[in-house]
Amino acid sequence: MRIVSLLPSVTEILFALGAGDDVVGVTFECDYPPQARTKRIVSTSALPDGLEPAQIDQLVSARMVAGEDLYHLDEGALAGLDADLVITQDLCAVCAVDVSTVHDALDYLACRAEVLTVDPHTLTEVLASVLTIGEATGTRPAGEDLVASLTGRLDVVRDRISTQSPKRALVLEWPDPPFAPGHWVPDMIAAAGGVCVLGRSGERSFRSGWEEIVAAGADVVISAPCGYGLETSIRLAEDVVAGEFLPTGLPVWAVDANASFARPGPRLVDGVEALAGIFHPDVAAAPDAALARRVR
Repeated sequence: MRIVSLLPSVTEILFALGAGDDVVGVTFECDYPPQARTKRIVSTSALPDGLEPAQIDQLVSARMVAGEDLYHLDEGALAGLDADLVITQDLCAVCAVDVSTVHDALDYLACRAEVLTVDPHTLTEVLASVLTIGEATGTRPAGEDLVASLTGRLDVVRDRISTQSPKRALVLEWPDPPFAPGHWVPDMIAAAGGVCVLGRSGERSFRSGWEEIVAAGADVVISAPCGYGLETSIRLAEDVVAGEFLPTGLPVWAVDANASFARPGPRLVDGVEALAGIFHPDVAAAPDAALARRVR
């Protein structure tokens, strides 16, 4: 089978299922595992490099109002790959190529590849998507093993924090303007022994304000800016602290959003384990320094 993945999370899942050799095309964001970088890139971003969060928000908002795409699909590259299966999403226009664009491109190329749309909104649905992808790629047994392993790790976290009082947590999915979390992130907070003070499971993240954030009364703030790794997350968290937007002394942590928060794949469980260590350090393992760092 020749597979094109238009989502970094799907690429991770495919490799985790042992189908990495079948992947022939990926996006410019597909960087894990490292072998993904050896595959043909078929989609790129329409956004220029080097923008600050406020500039990105303004440009994304303007392009969406104008009905302009945020990603470019390379039809020439797609034509040369002779794909049997293209996996994409219909969850978020900011996250990846829109599924309608994929169908239009395949129709234009007269390509008969099957299109699988994966749209998990919750942590449970993320795990279910592993089985869906396994079914579509002939790796269902590997998918069942992977889900069992991930579920087992979540059970371990749940057992360790079962006697602890929940921590009120706010995850900043974007710093300027601030966005409260949605989709699977509130589930991750709950699984780690916390309460999401803004945002609801399965719903979209949403623009908030610093007054609303302060009034929410969080015990800890997690900087997890969508699309960024740990070092940039640290810098953006430091900017928030320096701006005095939050109450003095409120703990602030930065995490690698790309690795374990923003992408709906197996590494979300790494994120749950890191959150448990942040919320309940007396009973849970300290978060990996490569994944999470305390800023204040």
